[in-house]
Amino acid sequence: MFENNLKYCREELEMTQTEVGYILGVSKGTVANWENGYGIIPLKKLIKFSNYSNYSLDYICAFTRINYAYPKINKINNKDIGYNLKLLRKSLGLNQQKFAEKCHIPQSTYSHYEIGYKLITTLNLYSICKTYNVSMDALCGRNINVKEVQHK
Repeated sequence: MFENNLKYCREELEMTQTEVGYILGVSKGTVANWENGYGIIPLKKLIKFSNYSNYSLDYICAFTRINYAYPKINKINNKDIGYNLKLLRKSLGLNQQKFAEKCHIPQSTYSHYEIGYKLITTLNLYSICKTYNVSMDALCGRNINVKEVQHK
């Protein structure tokens, strides 16, 4: 299950679902679905909301109860995220097959993420972070070390 604090963050910002939808280019109903767990916010939109609101990805996705201030992600780079995934996988001493299996991701799909061929989905990134107890912000390239950042 994909947990999130999107509603809490929106309410803390004193924004309506319509206002968040306008910023992210989606309808109020789509925002409501994301808040209620009926849909999963795409990674590009999650990062856009994170940049706008100054909430970390880890905080929005309920990995941590503390919101750390990180630099904004100006451009999502598939290859950088893939490189960070590879660093994490190698630091764990796993091959792609074992790494992907633990997260219930097909190895071929994971391979596309790791080489930067495709942008990882929010759900698969969430699964990796949850399985390996690592920061979503770190994997997305915020200026923190992937190997050092684990959730407490």
